[in-house]
Amino acid sequence: MSGPTHSRRHFLGAAAAAVAAARFGARNSEGDGERDGAQARSTSRTPGVDPTVDSAIRTSFGPVKQINAGDLSVGYVEAGPANGQAVLLLHGWPYDIHSYIEVAPLLAAKEYRVIVPYLRGHGTTRFLSSKTPRNAQQSAFAVDVIALMDALKIDRPILAGYDWGSRTGDIIAALWPERCKALISVTGYLIANVEANKMPSPPKNEWAWWYQYYFATERGVLGLEKYRRDLANLVWRFNSPTWKFDEATFDRTAAAFGNPDYVGIVIDNYRWRLGLAKGERQYDALEKRLAAAPVIAVPTITIDGAHDPFTPPGNGSAYRKKFTGKYAHRTLDVGHNVPQEAPHAFAGAVVDVDRF
Repeated sequence: MSGPTHSRRHFLGAAAAAVAAARFGARNSEGDGERDGAQARSTSRTPGVDPTVDSAIRTSFGPVKQINAGDLSVGYVEAGPANGQAVLLLHGWPYDIHSYIEVAPLLAAKEYRVIVPYLRGHGTTRFLSSKTPRNAQQSAFAVDVIALMDALKIDRPILAGYDWGSRTGDIIAALWPERCKALISVTGYLIANVEANKMPSPPKNEWAWWYQYYFATERGVLGLEKYRRDLANLVWRFNSPTWKFDEATFDRTAAAFGNPDYVGIVIDNYRWRLGLAKGERQYDALEKRLAAAPVIAVPTITIDGAHDPFTPPGNGSAYRKKFTGKYAHRTLDVGHNVPQEAPHAFAGAVVDVDRF
């Protein structure tokens, strides 16, 4: 959190897309042998979205595609026309691509090309080489997404995310603004500063981050390995106290935690953020730039969940100065997993930021 092997299902048929398109109306509003042998294959009222879209078309994704990009074979789903404005939807932890199960068809019906990738360590995304360090520092995820954009020949997508996905989008928007048309960032500015993270927060905040300290221990590593589903379910309920998800919804995402690198990636991510795991030298220059807390100048809408325990006080004021371009902020009556708890509002924000 900010802070699956995936079954193949049929996604969005032509008839369903036609229904959605008819109803989805916009409103005015504010290296080695392993690598060489791997074959790339691509084988409140919501602004911008009509709330009457038929929920029956938003039940599953289609076949998960794979494409070689950088160090990874990235698993992703795609919807919408190939020539549409690209939107990359980035998930967090402990979640997966299904956070966007309702957002993706809403955007596809508005003629966006929607790409939803599994981040490293999740779902069908795999490292191309067993020799690649299972590194999970923040800049590695951003480099992964840039590599995916290059592999898919996407120049300037709209980046939208929450949790790990927000941080990744923030980094790309800050360091490579020419590769980002606009940004949706839940919980605002999440670029991490490892040195700053060494300083304690108020006890209530530290308590909410209990799993970070758990993962700093070998007991935590064993606990995540053995109880990955139970732990994720507990985190879901804590993060989103008003979200009444059912067992099938959780199970659909929990499959993503079966990735062989899941535990290693999660542990390294949180240990790195606490200064307990070293990053790779190849990312040092990027991390030095990120430590300076660069501003984000691309058009941005930030979103807070009113019931998210990690939302800073002040209705976005805590990070407002970090966004210097055209900007809007919204607070929604949901918890941490904003796109899955409020899909119409999230999709509406994407449509709106595209008009900035």
